[in-house]
Amino acid sequence: MHFVYILLSLKTDKFYIGESPDAETRLAFHNDPEKNTNSTKTGIPWRIFWNLEVADRALARKIETHIKKMKSRKYIEDLKKYPEISQKLIERYK
Repeated sequence: MHFVYILLSLKTDKFYIGESPDAETRLAFHNDPEKNTNSTKTGIPWRIFWNLEVADRALARKIETHIKKMKSRKYIEDLKKYPEISQKLIERYK
């Protein structure tokens, strides 16, 4: 199993989209100022806004790329609001 996840920064009110085999461990990394040296460091603290469990990493990467290409806060908010969008993404990219 693999996850596509969207984090929300409680500090900047911005989203971060990623994929990982363990969303909770990844969240801990993003919130650790000692280990986190990438662009998400400035957004600490983060919380999981949305996540989607999928069969494998290849599918997770396709869905992650799709969400990033949308470049839309409304689309991200709609993912959480309308779970059927998630299922359509799985069907589209599997």
